[in-house]
Amino acid sequence: MRKIKRQLSLTLGRGGAGGGDRTLSDTIAQDVTSHSDSEVVSLRSSGGLKVRSSSSSVQSLLQSYSSSLRKPRGLGRSLSSYLNHTTRLEIVHEDVKMSSDGESDPASSSDDVHSPVRVRLRNKKISTEDINKRLSLPADIRLPDDYLEKFNVIGPALFEQPISRRLRRVSLSEIGFGKLETYIKLDKLGEGTYATVYKGRSKLTENLVALKEIRLEHEEGAPCTAIREVSLLKDLKHANIVTLHDIIHTQKSLTLVFEYLDKDLKQYLDDCGNVIHVHNVKLFLFQLLRGLSYCHRRKVLHRDLKPQNLLINERGELKLADFGLARAKSIPTKTYSNEVVTLWYRPPDILLGSTDYSTHIDMWGVGCIFYEMATGRPLFPGSMVEEELHFIFKLLGTPTEQTWPGITSNEEFVALNYPQYKAERLSNHTPRCPPHTHTHTHSLLQSRKKRISAEESMKQSYFSDLGTRVMSLPDSKSLAAGSTSLTPSRRRSLLQEP
Repeated sequence: MRKIKRQLSLTLGRGGAGGGDRTLSDTIAQDVTSHSDSEVVSLRSSGGLKVRSSSSSVQSLLQSYSSSLRKPRGLGRSLSSYLNHTTRLEIVHEDVKMSSDGESDPASSSDDVHSPVRVRLRNKKISTEDINKRLSLPADIRLPDDYLEKFNVIGPALFEQPISRRLRRVSLSEIGFGKLETYIKLDKLGEGTYATVYKGRSKLTENLVALKEIRLEHEEGAPCTAIREVSLLKDLKHANIVTLHDIIHTQKSLTLVFEYLDKDLKQYLDDCGNVIHVHNVKLFLFQLLRGLSYCHRRKVLHRDLKPQNLLINERGELKLADFGLARAKSIPTKTYSNEVVTLWYRPPDILLGSTDYSTHIDMWGVGCIFYEMATGRPLFPGSMVEEELHFIFKLLGTPTEQTWPGITSNEEFVALNYPQYKAERLSNHTPRCPPHTHTHTHSLLQSRKKRISAEESMKQSYFSDLGTRVMSLPDSKSLAAGSTSLTPSRRRSLLQEP
């Protein structure tokens, strides 16, 4: 203990009067005794000092030293530097302003007071991981070579206050987002009325992307379908919904940058000769329902489900895409259009002019897609509305007041005057599927009020052999990561159907 007091006296004596050494030594002896219950002071073999205490008790100890010597600010720094050198103890508040009588002054409103977290951030070198987390960037992003160095000079403000939209846009632009030159076009994948889709590569991640280039008319601007797609996909973050990575707006075009998936369900069917393995049918259907259930919980209707809008990658992950006709149903309304959903996958109530619909509009399409995956052929391939309704009634039976209350009051239905067909057994059309497959398909192809929901459909016995883990997967986790029945070998061969 004498050695400790002597070392401290020598160190602090350089800045004080001759009598100050004796006063400090006495003070140390007294304070060490009074703090014996809360601090442990021990000598290492090398002579170092080890102090375990709360930051408040250490601060009060320092202030008592300063008060006894009536020393200005330099004393606080000397003691702090000594303790840091010998004990590696972090002193959060290093500069204590001293008044003429040696007591610390209360902080005024003009004092720059910072929390320990902010003090540490100032001295910490900002890493790529820090920026990715702050700006919600992909983990595999490649920041420009000079950006990280510049960010360490001008960027700490991002970590000291909530980030504003403007600051985030500026930061993303500096990285390379929102710029055509960030992406390289590789192949043309398809062309439609408003847009052309290209396969591309991102210079930021070196990953493949899909570039949906929408042509802008000078007078009309961006199509409403593109505006809907962007506004909805920015808020829909799920493993079974395609990810929108970037938006590039120029005078001539609006380019949406999506994650790239190898093919859509229609191409998948064509590539395997319209014969999908029954296990894969189950996996694809569950993923479709999982993505759709997420949308429906957020009051979003897709309104255009068909095999061409379901994308599949080499891992067997299925994702909903093309939200151009999607609509957010925030409040009950009867103003929706009935000119939605591709004809083959449009439910009979919409075909007959109904504009009063909700999430059940998507579930009919799920049933049609389920049948198409199981049999390799479309369920109701009508060329016009009348023929489509005819195919539906012929298989499922012509509706009556008992099966569809109010149908006889529908003017279009009465005018078409369909024969009174009796319902057929679905098992006659899906011979290779087990019995509970037919039950599940039938529950999806009911009249509007009896149609099963996506959430209920996922709980059917048809999916029992996928295990219980798939039901509790987080939204960000894919089925490939959580299904016990989807082994690595099965995933590798998923796109290589017999």
